[in-house]
Parts: sequence; C-alpha cells; structure tokens
Amino acid sequence: MQEIPGAWRRTSAGAGLLAPDGSARPTIFAEMSALAAATGAINLGQGFPDEDGPDAVLTAARDAIAHGVNQYPPGRGIPDLLSAISEHQLRFYGLRIDPHRDVIVTAGATEALASTLLALIDGPDDEVVVFEPYYDSYAACVALAGARLVTVPLRWPHFQPDLDQLRDAVSDRTRIILVNDPHNPTGAVFTAEVRDEVVRLAEKHDAVIVTDEVYEHLIFDEPHVPIATLPGAWERTLTISSGGKTFSTTGWKIGWVSGPSALVDAVLAVKQFLTYVNGAPFQPAIATGLRLPDTYFAAIASALRAKRDLLGTGLRAAGFEVSVPSGSYFTVARIPDRGDGPADAADFCRALPARAGVVAIPLTAFAGPEHRGDYAELVRFAACKRVEVLEEAAARLGAML
Repeated sequence: MQEIPGAWRRTSAGAGLLAPDGSARPTIFAEMSALAAATGAINLGQGFPDEDGPDAVLTAARDAIAHGVNQYPPGRGIPDLLSAISEHQLRFYGLRIDPHRDVIVTAGATEALASTLLALIDGPDDEVVVFEPYYDSYAACVALAGARLVTVPLRWPHFQPDLDQLRDAVSDRTRIILVNDPHNPTGAVFTAEVRDEVVRLAEKHDAVIVTDEVYEHLIFDEPHVPIATLPGAWERTLTISSGGKTFSTTGWKIGWVSGPSALVDAVLAVKQFLTYVNGAPFQPAIATGLRLPDTYFAAIASALRAKRDLLGTGLRAAGFEVSVPSGSYFTVARIPDRGDGPADAADFCRALPARAGVVAIPLTAFAGPEHRGDYAELVRFAACKRVEVLEEAAARLGAML
C-alpha cells in the first residue's frame, strides 16, 4: 500500500481508496441511512431535503425532457445555463464572468472539486490546506490526486480558525487552499478576517484558492461574500457551487466551476474524462432557477433559519449543548453527559436510531484519524426536513433523555 497522509490511502496500483483502517466499507452516510431504513428512524443525518424544489424549476425539467433535451449537452454545459450562472454572479456579487470562457458545468459540486484537484495538483510534494472538520470527499480527492492534506482545526463552539494556525499551515508547498463557506459540517460562516487572511496567504505563497459555496443562498445573518470578490483574489480563485441545495434538487447533480479562463480550462481538461457531460434536461431547469426573483432566495434562507431554530430548541430541551449555525443545512451539538464515561460520537450515533428513533452523523466522520478525538463528543443534525418531521425528531430525542 502507498500511504497518503490524511483520512484516506490509495492502493499502490491506483485501484481504489481505502478507509484509514484498510477497509473498503461504505461511508458513514450510507451506514446511517441504512440504520434509518432498518429502524424506521427519522434521518437527520444525510443532508438532503424531504420537499421538492420550486414548481418553475421542476416544470422546466419536464418541458426539457418533453422537447427532446435528452442527449449529450455541450462539454462546457448548455449555453443558457452558462449564461444564467454568469448573470447570477453579477446579480448577487458584482462578479463579471464570461459565460463562454470563465465557467463550466459539472456533475455536481463533488465532480467540480475532484476535477479541480486532479487538474491543479502536480505531485506528492504539493499540499492542500483544508479546514477540519471537512466534507469527507475532500480528503479522498486529495488522496486520488496524490497530494498531502494539511488541516487547520475549527473548534467548538464557534468553529472559526485560529489565524496563527492558518498561517502555520500555508507554505510554499501549498498548491491549493480549499475553503468551504458556509461550512459543512459545522454550519459556520467565516469572518471577514479569515477570508482576507486566506487571500493574503495565497498571494504570499502563490497558491490557488478553491471555494466550495454550495450553501451560498442558505446563510442566515449576513449576505454571502465569495472570496473571488476580494481585492487580488479573482485571478487565483476557482469558485464551485451547484443548484442542488438552492433548489432542493440534490439528486440532479448540476454544479459548476467559475474563475479565470486559464484555470477553468485546466479543470475542463480533466472533467471531460470523468463524466464528460451530464444532466441535459436538468441544466435548463437550473438556469430557470438561477433567474428566479430575489424573493425566492430570501424565502429559502428565512425558512431554513426557522427550521434551524426549531431544531436547536428541541436539541437543547433534550439536553444537548448547541452551536448555533450561521448557514448551511446543519447544526452541531454536544452529546449530553450521562455520567457513564467519556462520550463517543460514533457509538452514540449508531445507538441513537434504536434508542430514540433519530439518525445523526458523528463529527468524527469529518476529521482525519489523528484529530478525531477533538470531536468525539460532537454530532451533526440536518435541519433540511419538513417542520413536522423536525418537531417529531425533537420529541423523540426529549423522550430518550
């Protein structure tokens, strides 16, 4: 086996990825979803809504299918979606991007990330700096690309990085600083000081900034600020987003990468050998969504804020300590002290479906093996469910305790 620093390792033949214990077991998400199905538990683990998106978007997909948009779309994406993404970046953030050169459509944000890392990493001497805990595909994609994962910890309860630790993590070996904002799994939104320091360090060390902004419209307290809008950032930043979270269409897998044309072309050179293209009838539907009025985007943030508050109130009533998220689907909570020894988030979550009829995800699933102890008492719940489902989950948790 060839060891790749981080949460995953790669076989010497490049045949696949193995978990840190050498197994090829399913992800924690698959394991917990299976437990939910087996026990009839409410699944607050995996981050997908249980309600459909806006009628205009769904109708546009049906119309596209009915009118023959069922074959391979262009490699960069359907022109109307490319134009809609360009319009969206200008409308919300004042970013002017060329729809013909500065953006490509991908199979969700996950493929966008994989293509970007594979395109920009040159070899095992390259490092990718991420904030830990991190979405699990980050470590896997860095391992696939053959680079070294360097982590900057985010600490309970506010999950903001220490700027000195960030400075220590970034060096001349850093090829990419990967920023997920709003952040999964913690729900944190990084401060202006953090964003500014990321840009300063990227300039100092000639690194590329890659941002994962899939929750850009699900932010509760302030407008979203893409790093690409900051002075000096555009020319070294690739911005990744998708329509799945914004329009409750996570199964459609329509994402995109935007940024300077030279960097985007490098990503396209890899992306064309992964999925090539995808989701032809869903692309014009997401274009329709991106052009919805401002009231739609304000309403989805307001609705999720109310669900966040409902879930948080229920968790506190059940004895959890709660970190109040500033964005995303997710709320992180500390396991109640039951007086029976040190808490273990993974064991707690595996027992929770049978004990309370609720599924959550241990935060240890989002950390490398050497740092999992730092998150051993923390679990993640998803608030992206119907109000009555969240109310029932809160009642079940309260009854357990």
